[in-house]
Amino acid sequence: MAERDNRRGNRREREEAPEFADRLVAINRVSKTVKGGKRFGFAALVVVGDQKGRVGFGKGKAKEVPEAIRKATEQAKRNMIRVPLKEGRTLHHDGKGHAGAGKVTMRTAPTGTGIIAGGPMRAVFEMLGIQDVVAKSTGSQNPYAMIHATLDGLKQQQSPRQVAQRRGKKVADILPKRDEAPQESSQIAEEA
Repeated sequence: MAERDNRRGNRREREEAPEFADRLVAINRVSKTVKGGKRFGFAALVVVGDQKGRVGFGKGKAKEVPEAIRKATEQAKRNMIRVPLKEGRTLHHDGKGHAGAGKVTMRTAPTGTGIIAGGPMRAVFEMLGIQDVVAKSTGSQNPYAMIHATLDGLKQQQSPRQVAQRRGKKVADILPKRDEAPQESSQIAEEA
Protein backbone atom coordinates (compact mmCIF):
# COMPACT_ATOMS: atom_id res chain seq x y z
CA MET A 1 0.00 0.00 0.00
CA ALA A 2 2.83 2.35 0.84
CA GLU A 3 4.43 1.56 -2.53
CA ARG A 4 1.24 2.59 -4.34
CA ASP A 5 1.17 5.90 -2.47
CA ASN A 6 4.81 6.51 -3.37
CA ARG A 7 4.11 5.75 -7.02
CA ARG A 8 1.18 8.11 -7.01
CA GLY A 9 3.26 10.78 -5.31
CA ASN A 10 6.04 10.36 -7.86
CA ARG A 11 3.55 10.63 -10.70
CA ARG A 12 2.29 13.90 -9.28
CA GLU A 13 5.84 15.19 -8.97
CA ARG A 14 6.56 14.20 -12.57
CA GLU A 15 3.44 15.97 -13.81
CA GLU A 16 4.34 19.16 -11.94
CA ALA A 17 8.04 18.91 -12.80
CA PRO A 18 8.00 20.87 -16.11
CA GLU A 19 8.80 24.35 -14.92
CA PHE A 20 7.79 26.98 -17.40
CA ALA A 21 9.19 30.48 -17.52
CA ASP A 22 6.94 33.19 -18.86
CA ARG A 23 7.56 36.61 -20.33
CA LEU A 24 5.00 39.37 -20.65
CA VAL A 25 5.46 40.87 -24.11
CA ALA A 26 2.71 43.46 -24.34
CA ILE A 27 -0.29 44.86 -22.49
CA ASN A 28 -2.92 46.78 -24.38
CA ARG A 29 -5.48 48.97 -22.60
CA VAL A 30 -8.75 49.49 -24.40
CA SER A 31 -11.64 51.66 -23.29
CA LYS A 32 -15.34 51.57 -23.97
CA THR A 33 -17.28 54.77 -23.54
CA VAL A 34 -20.62 54.24 -21.83
CA LYS A 35 -23.26 56.51 -20.36
CA GLY A 36 -21.53 56.79 -16.98
CA GLY A 37 -18.00 57.28 -18.29
CA LYS A 38 -15.37 54.87 -19.58
CA ARG A 39 -14.86 51.19 -18.89
CA PHE A 40 -11.33 49.89 -19.29
CA GLY A 41 -10.24 46.45 -20.35
CA PHE A 42 -6.80 44.92 -20.76
CA ALA A 43 -5.32 42.52 -23.29
CA ALA A 44 -2.07 40.72 -22.45
CA LEU A 45 0.37 38.88 -24.72
CA VAL A 46 2.54 36.28 -22.95
CA VAL A 47 5.27 33.91 -24.18
CA VAL A 48 5.88 30.71 -22.16
CA GLY A 49 8.68 28.18 -22.52
CA ASP A 50 10.71 25.55 -20.69
CA GLN A 51 14.03 26.91 -22.07
CA LYS A 52 14.80 23.43 -23.41
CA GLY A 53 13.15 23.54 -26.81
CA ARG A 54 9.46 24.15 -26.08
CA VAL A 55 7.70 27.48 -26.49
CA GLY A 56 4.18 28.82 -26.86
CA PHE A 57 2.32 32.10 -26.73
CA GLY A 58 -1.12 33.19 -25.65
CA LYS A 59 -3.29 36.22 -25.36
CA GLY A 60 -5.87 36.98 -22.72
CA LYS A 61 -8.41 39.73 -22.18
CA ALA A 62 -10.00 40.80 -18.90
CA LYS A 63 -11.08 43.82 -16.87
CA GLU A 64 -8.00 43.49 -14.62
CA VAL A 65 -4.34 43.15 -15.67
CA PRO A 66 -3.47 40.12 -13.48
CA GLU A 67 -6.48 38.19 -14.76
CA ALA A 68 -5.55 38.96 -18.38
CA ILE A 69 -1.99 37.74 -17.76
CA ARG A 70 -3.26 34.55 -16.09
CA LYS A 71 -5.55 33.78 -19.04
CA ALA A 72 -2.75 34.45 -21.53
CA THR A 73 -0.34 32.20 -19.62
CA GLU A 74 -2.83 29.32 -19.55
CA GLN A 75 -3.45 29.64 -23.29
CA ALA A 76 0.30 29.76 -23.97
CA LYS A 77 0.85 26.51 -22.03
CA ARG A 78 -1.85 24.81 -24.12
CA ASN A 79 -0.37 26.00 -27.44
CA MET A 80 3.26 24.94 -26.99
CA ILE A 81 5.41 23.64 -29.84
CA ARG A 82 8.71 21.73 -29.76
CA VAL A 83 11.66 23.07 -31.76
CA PRO A 84 14.81 21.01 -32.38
CA LEU A 85 17.94 22.90 -31.27
CA LYS A 86 21.51 22.38 -32.47
CA GLU A 87 23.71 21.59 -29.46
CA GLY A 88 20.90 23.01 -27.29
CA ARG A 89 21.99 26.58 -28.08
CA THR A 90 21.07 27.60 -31.67
CA LEU A 91 18.99 26.73 -34.72
CA HIS A 92 19.90 23.89 -37.08
CA HIS A 93 19.53 26.03 -40.20
CA ASP A 94 18.53 29.51 -41.35
CA GLY A 95 14.85 30.12 -41.80
CA LYS A 96 12.14 32.61 -42.63
CA GLY A 97 8.66 32.97 -41.25
CA HIS A 98 5.69 35.15 -41.99
CA ALA A 99 2.24 35.76 -40.64
CA GLY A 100 0.11 38.44 -42.25
CA ALA A 101 2.33 41.49 -42.71
CA GLY A 102 4.92 40.24 -40.20
CA LYS A 103 8.07 38.77 -41.71
CA VAL A 104 11.13 37.49 -39.86
CA THR A 105 14.49 36.06 -40.88
CA MET A 106 16.43 33.84 -38.46
CA ARG A 107 20.04 32.70 -38.84
CA THR A 108 22.22 30.31 -36.88
CA ALA A 109 25.13 31.86 -35.05
CA PRO A 110 28.46 30.71 -33.60
CA THR A 111 28.98 30.29 -29.87
CA GLY A 112 29.17 33.57 -27.96
CA THR A 113 27.05 35.60 -30.38
CA GLY A 114 24.08 35.90 -28.05
CA ILE A 115 20.52 36.74 -29.02
CA ILE A 116 20.49 39.52 -31.58
CA ALA A 117 16.77 40.13 -32.09
CA GLY A 118 14.04 42.67 -31.41
CA GLY A 119 11.64 42.74 -28.44
CA PRO A 120 8.95 40.12 -29.07
CA MET A 121 11.34 37.86 -31.02
CA ARG A 122 13.88 38.06 -28.19
CA ALA A 123 11.23 36.92 -25.71
CA VAL A 124 10.43 33.87 -27.88
CA PHE A 125 14.12 32.91 -28.24
CA GLU A 126 14.82 33.33 -24.52
CA MET A 127 11.84 31.20 -23.50
CA LEU A 128 12.85 28.60 -26.11
CA GLY A 129 16.35 28.33 -24.65
CA ILE A 130 18.29 29.57 -27.67
CA GLN A 131 21.57 31.24 -26.70
CA ASP A 132 23.00 32.23 -30.11
CA VAL A 133 20.86 33.54 -32.96
CA VAL A 134 20.73 36.50 -35.33
CA ALA A 135 17.20 37.56 -36.32
CA LYS A 136 15.68 40.43 -38.23
CA SER A 137 12.06 41.52 -38.42
CA THR A 138 10.86 43.17 -41.61
CA GLY A 139 7.31 44.23 -42.21
CA SER A 140 4.84 44.70 -39.38
CA GLN A 141 6.14 45.79 -35.97
CA ASN A 142 2.95 44.60 -34.28
CA PRO A 143 4.04 42.21 -31.48
CA TYR A 144 1.25 39.74 -32.29
CA ALA A 145 2.34 39.53 -35.93
CA MET A 146 6.03 39.28 -34.99
CA ILE A 147 5.45 36.38 -32.60
CA HIS A 148 3.20 34.57 -35.09
CA ALA A 149 5.88 34.98 -37.79
CA THR A 150 8.67 33.83 -35.45
CA LEU A 151 6.77 30.69 -34.47
CA ASP A 152 5.98 30.04 -38.15
CA GLY A 153 9.71 30.09 -38.89
CA LEU A 154 10.51 27.90 -35.87
CA LYS A 155 7.92 25.29 -36.93
CA GLN A 156 9.86 24.84 -40.18
CA GLN A 157 13.09 23.94 -38.33
CA GLN A 158 14.21 20.36 -38.87
CA SER A 159 17.07 18.49 -37.27
CA PRO A 160 19.33 16.20 -39.33
CA ARG A 161 17.77 13.27 -37.46
CA GLN A 162 14.27 14.21 -38.65
CA VAL A 163 15.45 14.62 -42.26
CA ALA A 164 17.30 11.29 -42.16
CA GLN A 165 14.27 9.51 -40.73
CA ARG A 166 12.00 10.96 -43.42
CA ARG A 167 14.40 9.89 -46.18
CA GLY A 168 15.06 6.47 -44.65
CA LYS A 169 18.80 7.10 -44.30
CA LYS A 170 21.33 7.51 -41.52
CA VAL A 171 22.32 10.88 -40.14
CA ALA A 172 25.95 10.34 -41.25
CA ASP A 173 24.78 9.89 -44.88
CA ILE A 174 23.07 13.30 -44.86
CA LEU A 175 25.66 15.48 -43.11
CA PRO A 176 28.70 16.52 -45.15
CA LYS A 177 31.92 14.88 -44.09
CA ARG A 178 34.35 17.33 -42.49
CA ASP A 179 37.52 15.60 -43.81
CA GLU A 180 36.57 15.96 -47.48
CA ALA A 181 36.24 19.74 -47.63
CA PRO A 182 39.83 20.65 -46.58
CA GLN A 183 41.34 18.00 -48.89
CA GLU A 184 39.44 19.34 -51.90
CA SER A 185 40.64 22.90 -51.25
CA SER A 186 44.26 21.72 -50.84
CA GLN A 187 44.06 19.76 -54.12
CA ILE A 188 42.75 22.84 -55.91
CA ALA A 189 45.64 24.91 -54.50
CA GLU A 190 48.23 22.32 -55.68
CA GLU A 191 46.79 22.27 -59.21
CA ALA A 192 47.00 26.06 -59.50
